[in-house]
Amino acid sequence: MSEQRINLRGHHRVPLEALVIGASAGGVEAMLQLLEDLPLDYRLPVVCLLHVPDRNDSLLADLFARRLILPAKEAEDKEGLRGGVVYVAPAGYHLSIETDRSFSLSREEPRHFSRPSIDILFESAADAYGERLAGALLTGANEDGAAGLLAIQRAGGLTLVQEPSDAQVPTMPEAALALLKPDFLLPIDAMRALLTELDTLPC
Repeated sequence: MSEQRINLRGHHRVPLEALVIGASAGGVEAMLQLLEDLPLDYRLPVVCLLHVPDRNDSLLADLFARRLILPAKEAEDKEGLRGGVVYVAPAGYHLSIETDRSFSLSREEPRHFSRPSIDILFESAADAYGERLAGALLTGANEDGAAGLLAIQRAGGLTLVQEPSDAQVPTMPEAALALLKPDFLLPIDAMRALLTELDTLPC
């Protein structure tokens, strides 16, 4: 059965159903810049993972809720993903997306010295959504997320990387570029404009 495909700046692909974003050092402001203009009727769930200290008083979700138009909340274990919501990974837990499109939290060992790990989120999301997933990797000081973005690409998903020269800390984008050629390599301002296109459905 054939399916209409969206034309995303020349990329013909099936409509997307989720967006995952990873960042580390410099990532709070980068994510806020990226997401601040998304409208209330944005169709996709947006899952954000930032490397934060392993403690229970992370205020990221509250900050996002104050600064973004879209509602923002911390992801909860067994919670189903809903469109038009920005989810923030909680501190101290790996965040995965199950094949039934619900969240799973775990306390497994850190990966790349990080818990939560961007790789674990991206790899699980790639398994859950396949070609209907978009993944974006932003500024950061280690290599977490590069392998996960490659997994998204191999599953047929759309891959976005922040231009290293635009990143506060370029290590994370550079690690991704060493592993793959992303669909889009953009500064934050251009990536922000692209996010509105990711929400497009075929006519």
